[in-house]
Amino acid sequence: MADHLLPSAALLLGSEDALRITHIRGPRWISHPVAGKAHDAMHLLLDRPSSLRPRGVLLAGPYHNGKTMIAERFAIEHLRQSDRQRVWVIQTREGAGLSHFYASILSGLRAPQAAGWRSLSRAGEQVDHLLESLKPRVLIFDEFHSALRGRRQDVKAIFSFLRRMARVHDISPVLVGEVAVYDAIHNTEEMGSRFDTIPIPRWGYDEDFATLLDSLEASMPLALPSELSRQPLARIVHDLSEGLIGEVVDIVSNAAIAAIRNGEEQITEASIASLNYIPLSRRRNAALRDEMT
Repeated sequence: MADHLLPSAALLLGSEDALRITHIRGPRWISHPVAGKAHDAMHLLLDRPSSLRPRGVLLAGPYHNGKTMIAERFAIEHLRQSDRQRVWVIQTREGAGLSHFYASILSGLRAPQAAGWRSLSRAGEQVDHLLESLKPRVLIFDEFHSALRGRRQDVKAIFSFLRRMARVHDISPVLVGEVAVYDAIHNTEEMGSRFDTIPIPRWGYDEDFATLLDSLEASMPLALPSELSRQPLARIVHDLSEGLIGEVVDIVSNAAIAAIRNGEEQITEASIASLNYIPLSRRRNAALRDEMT
């Protein structure tokens, strides 16, 4: 019996170990309340009427906590349901100033960078032409904190572009990044008044976390139930992950792979302990680092 598994995972129980491990290592979407709230906010941007001052959304929270996956899932679902792409994801490049920001947009819109693109005016004209041609409704800027690592005037120029982009092209920006983005946006009332913030916080040790563990366990093709959402495993995973969903997935996935390789077919305290998993906040001073010096 495989009542503890999703049908897609249960079908793999008779497969070779290598195939099951490949499945475990693959990307997976796990719906949860915060993700639903973020998607609802972005749907409002997509379905809004035309405006001279369209609002945007800010998804902010700690590193490795699922912000990018939430944004990308929204964009993917939009593509599945729409005849025309109106949501685009821009990977914000490292680097200060409008030239790097324009390059991020051109790359995200899959446009060749014209000769002489390093001229701000030339790059700006190309970006404007693309936005006018493609007519996106929502532009999602992932890792937006990368655009804030410059001089104050560089950041101001990027914010000025976002305001003009919204006004001229009727585009709602979605900024995805660390808490530093929230601080920068709310440094002035002019920018702060344009964005609704959806926090992507660390997970508490609660029913939502237990549901997350149940969903993860159901996607792991192990023959025996692990009961991750019960004590003591739930507390162990929460403490090691420090409430970061990316860390939770890594811990559970690695423990599931260990359970396949050692033949136990379920995640146990011992299999998690065997990972020697170091919480993210402690890795800087971990013994492993000392071995490199």
